[in-house]
Amino acid sequence: MTTGHKQTDISKSNQEGKEQFQRHLDQPYIRPGYKGGDKLKGQVALITGGDSGIGRAVAVHYAREGADVAIVYLESDEDAEDTKTLVENEGRKCTLYKGDIVSESFCKDVVNNVHKEYGKLNILVNNAGTHEDAPDVETITSEQLLRTFSVNIFSFFYFTQAALEVMLEGSAIINTASVTAYRGSGHLLDYSSSKGAIVTFTRSLAQNLAEKKIRVNGVAPGPIWTPLVVYSFDAEHLEKFGKDTPLGRAGYAYEVAPAYVWLASEESSYITGQMLHVNGGDVING
Repeated sequence: MTTGHKQTDISKSNQEGKEQFQRHLDQPYIRPGYKGGDKLKGQVALITGGDSGIGRAVAVHYAREGADVAIVYLESDEDAEDTKTLVENEGRKCTLYKGDIVSESFCKDVVNNVHKEYGKLNILVNNAGTHEDAPDVETITSEQLLRTFSVNIFSFFYFTQAALEVMLEGSAIINTASVTAYRGSGHLLDYSSSKGAIVTFTRSLAQNLAEKKIRVNGVAPGPIWTPLVVYSFDAEHLEKFGKDTPLGRAGYAYEVAPAYVWLASEESSYITGQMLHVNGGDVING
């Protein structure tokens, strides 16, 4: 299952015992009263996994800040259309691209089509990710490993390589990592490993692109209520979700998205190779 890059229809078996947590998914994707300041006026952003969760929240925030948005999603046409509607309600244009980001050719085609449609690409948000609960390392199959790393890090390379063909000086690349890259996760071993790779990718790419004046940063969210979380874990896990943070709760997508706005804007013009930790108060070294 994939963060912002998944089918969000819930089977009856997954619904059982989880109805109480649906309220967390009914929260707005942008904070009531959030005032855009044209921070991204006239820019074009490409967001993978933009149909739900953090990706949708980023798309809506970018639109309110003046950017047109293209989003990539895997399966859920309904979710993608909902995101498009939210972006268009902000007076901006939104283009949808459906497909599997494990395909290098698909990633390249998306970037080329975005550039053809809008004439430019200023912001790339590598956000889509997938995970499967695996409490025992012995149960992780080679197929699961390949899928996890193909979605969570290989696609970042594919989109970045294609985007650099059209991105100009002043552009920004933002990668979604996770708090698990820093503290680990005993039941998400392959996922946390791939997120660690994203941190290193971000730091290395920032050094690589510094002379081109293209900034590369990332966000490492802590526990955030998203469809992936509610649909992936059982009710017992969800009951405790996020309560071990200093703030004593999990966050919402609208609390994470402003970090992506700041990293894409001129307000962070002297920031590259860094991770922002939106995690409810966990102190993370790095």
